[in-house]
Amino acid sequence: MFSIGLLFQEFGQLVYAYYAIVKEVEVPYPSIGDIGFFGSALFYIYGAALLAQAAGVKLSLKKLGPKLLALALPLILLATSYFLFLRGYEFDWSKPLTILLDFGYPFAQAIYIAIALLALLLSRKLLGGLMRNKILLIILALCAQYAADFNFLFQANRDTWTTAAYGDFLYAFSYTLMTLALLNINPPR
Repeated sequence: MFSIGLLFQEFGQLVYAYYAIVKEVEVPYPSIGDIGFFGSALFYIYGAALLAQAAGVKLSLKKLGPKLLALALPLILLATSYFLFLRGYEFDWSKPLTILLDFGYPFAQAIYIAIALLALLLSRKLLGGLMRNKILLIILALCAQYAADFNFLFQANRDTWTTAAYGDFLYAFSYTLMTLALLNINPPR
């Protein structure tokens, strides 16, 4: 699912590159490319849920502490994102898709980070800690993706995004981390 999420990210990148290079439109937000970008978040959520399941995580209400911790960090991330990015946000109801995506991206990303953190915290004692480093690398990749997307939304909202600038480097870095994390889960033989 994480690999399919990366493919969706690539679809979004190709669409944005087409608009930037061929059509010479700087930031087509929202556009058809957002099907790839937002779709990737859905695959990452499902991938994180499968990761938790594969790590042997069983959800119960017996030990609430680790679950609250796993939910607290993404909620803090989400609150910080909304505070920094959406502070003074002007709702332009003539562009409802933009509003949906501006709020939906950070929310969906907080969900996949929360599930991955939950998988890490609840699988510590399972499988002899075998999955710990693998899950940590995936969490790092997901957080890098979150940072890259947050940066894009922040810059796009302020009309400062430029193609082939540091924002694209953040995306390339997050994709590389995810690729390394996936190779770490199932190393080539």
